[in-house]
Amino acid sequence: MEALIALFLGNVVQTTALVTELRQVVGLVAAALAAMIAARLGWHGTDRVIAWRERTDED
Repeated sequence: MEALIALFLGNVVQTTALVTELRQVVGLVAAALAAMIAARLGWHGTDRVIAWRERTDED
């Protein structure tokens, strides 16, 4: 019975440590994705502003 409890508690501790480490990795991945999306949207927005300004210059 003690071995079963020790095994269960060992699994709980390992799972807690794994979840803690995974949260950090997920945070880094989310930050990288957010940066890439922001860069893409910024680039696209800049292209639209330039195109809009060129159209107004032609008129």
